[in-house]
Amino acid sequence: MAALVVQGGRPLSGVVTVEGNKNAALPILAACLLTRERCVLDNVPRIRDVFAMCELLEGLGARVDGKGTSTLGVSCQEIRSTDPDPALVARIRGSVLLTAPLLARAGRAGFGESGGDFPGRRSVTTHRRALLALGASPEAGDARALAAARGLRGASLYLDEASVTATETALLAAVTASGTTEIRNAAAEPHVAELARFLRSLGASIEGEGTSTIRVEGARSLGGARHRIDGDFVEAGSWAVAAAVTGGTLEVRGARRLDMEPIVAVLSRFGVDATLEDGRLQVRPSRLEGAGRVTTGVWPGFPTDMVSLVTVLATQASGSTLVHDWLYELRLFGLEQLSGMGADLFLCDPHRIVVTGPRKLRGRSLDSRDLRSGMALVVAALCADGESRVEPLETIERGYAQLVERFESLGARVRREG
Repeated sequence: MAALVVQGGRPLSGVVTVEGNKNAALPILAACLLTRERCVLDNVPRIRDVFAMCELLEGLGARVDGKGTSTLGVSCQEIRSTDPDPALVARIRGSVLLTAPLLARAGRAGFGESGGDFPGRRSVTTHRRALLALGASPEAGDARALAAARGLRGASLYLDEASVTATETALLAAVTASGTTEIRNAAAEPHVAELARFLRSLGASIEGEGTSTIRVEGARSLGGARHRIDGDFVEAGSWAVAAAVTGGTLEVRGARRLDMEPIVAVLSRFGVDATLEDGRLQVRPSRLEGAGRVTTGVWPGFPTDMVSLVTVLATQASGSTLVHDWLYELRLFGLEQLSGMGADLFLCDPHRIVVTGPRKLRGRSLDSRDLRSGMALVVAALCADGESRVEPLETIERGYAQLVERFESLGARVRREG
């Protein structure tokens, strides 16, 4: 396993361009299995989760061209296997998105325990219920497989939680199911809407994406298409926080204004001096203040993926901030290490943490337990006195590409070891 060694105390300055949205790229890659025709994807993030998804697709029978670049070509003339590689499935949460396309194309899908962050706490019950409602059934003799020998059929669905991947699973199943499907309590995140747009470019009939009700008219077959993945707004927010806590001047390019608004609204409450235009976010040295209370919400609420980063921001702000993530309790536990750096934290319960600042942080060895808290710890190291070591770096590289090169280009002193 590799480590990122960070010498703190240097402001980030310059220009950085975000890569494509990880949470859009994975379902769109899975959607390529729905058609026999070639799909071309541009602005694909060069991250470990995408590399693993490409390997999964190849194991199922797809051909993937351009691996390791930002442009991928995906063709799947036939499904050669309906059992995704368990070792790869265990690495990424997005592997669950392969179930619906396999059912649609081959009438069967095996599945294992998907990985990613907090795998034991992120249930796929809602996903499974959606597939059962659309005509799938448990395979006799194999509790880890679903079958749809007679094909999937449209249905009226109410998701018991507005889960992003459950909504995407229902969409992927519905687009070639016979008849009409209505998905209520659907997630409205930008990457769900982008998946719907991509499916529409393949020939699917979808309306209502970006709202809580999505309607799908099943198509007999889908074609190919070319699609450019939108910029990753969480990555853009990550760079903005890194600039703010180091006192830097940074221009972040590539994320859409509408996607960035919920993040920038919260950063402004901390006193971050930022200007938002479409495709560009400028951050300048700021006098940071406690934000009072920051609470995550379903879209367009403040995204849970930014919780770890604003917690680090709060350590450098004058006054107290209560950070409340109602969705994932384990995310805050990964930030207890900030106390060892000198931060003033009080963990109220698994979902709420009170941060009082500003406190000067000290470098130390840190454990990146999940993707977002791992990046947050790197940001904390950037503004700390002395040297920090964050490992394993591979956890962070699941969602952030070329970290060493990009940090160095912005004036940080970092190096990769191992």
